[in-house]
Amino acid sequence: MRVLIAGGGVIGASIAYFLALRGVEAIVIESTGVANAASGKAGGFLAFDWCDGTPLEPLARRSFRLHATLAEELGTDWGYRRMTAYAGSVGQARGRGDGWLSERVTISQRLGRPETTAQVHPALFTQAMLRAAQDHGAALHEGRVTAIVRSADGAVVEGVEIDGGFVPGDAVVIALGPWSALARQWLPFPAIYGLKGHSLVFETGTAVPAEALFLDYREAGRAALTPEIFPRPDGTVWACAISSETPLPLDPAAVAPDEGAMERLETLCRGLSPHLAEAKILARQACYRPVTRDGLPLIGRLPGSSNAYAATGHSVWGILNAPATGEAMAQLLVDGEAREVDVSAFDPGRFRTG
Repeated sequence: MRVLIAGGGVIGASIAYFLALRGVEAIVIESTGVANAASGKAGGFLAFDWCDGTPLEPLARRSFRLHATLAEELGTDWGYRRMTAYAGSVGQARGRGDGWLSERVTISQRLGRPETTAQVHPALFTQAMLRAAQDHGAALHEGRVTAIVRSADGAVVEGVEIDGGFVPGDAVVIALGPWSALARQWLPFPAIYGLKGHSLVFETGTAVPAEALFLDYREAGRAALTPEIFPRPDGTVWACAISSETPLPLDPAAVAPDEGAMERLETLCRGLSPHLAEAKILARQACYRPVTRDGLPLIGRLPGSSNAYAATGHSVWGILNAPATGEAMAQLLVDGEAREVDVSAFDPGRFRTG
């Protein structure tokens, strides 16, 4: 069996890994580089029970456990560690401060403890998963999908064109994040959108503890922001706060920060901590998270096709839910059903497609 996976992000890499473990020939097709989009620029935060009470609960709980298992079994350093998470606020009035934070920051509650919250470096995790897949026989094909070739009745995908050349396959999985919408040219694919986020990566050394922060920040005359700050074990701090609905460019390589967004985010972060105020900025970046109309991912076979599948739309939980998504997709493709997690709530057929 040969499965063609369009997309070299964390979802595509995870699917390739779990397929390769089953002895399936998995080919990942990527045009701009592995983990080049949101999979390389996300925060990499993991939470065991933050999706409880939603259809994502079993997927998130299974995936949180898989992250720990993968970190132990594969033995590759992608920055996996358990951490504590806190909520707080930022104001003009002087708060009590808290260790590495400025006195403008007030911590209000603990949101997670090391048993329930963790992190990975998203780019390193994605790249390691793809390398592990390749170690088991998967392949990476560099190029752009220019067409999906179907049978005369449209029910069966026979392969894909990559930059004009044909590659046959027994099944195809669309895992292109928000660019999965391009598949609507050839397949009955549900609507999917891109929500843009901006982030900075600071070089802070060992001064910042393993504490994730979720803050409320209010600027005069502007809508409230919710900065997220994630220190990493490599001596860097990832910080984001500003989202927008700037249109998605056709080429993932063309993604760039909105005008003024980086300056605004830098000013915000410099005021949160004396360590951030003095730190060198290693990256100023933007990415698009894939979102659906109901906020749930697309995981499963596309309606009207016997062998075309979707695996995208994970929004802010793409890094967290990638392992369980990869495992479930491998089971759907090989066994016809997902055994560990019921993914029926994520069936692409829940949407009417044109």
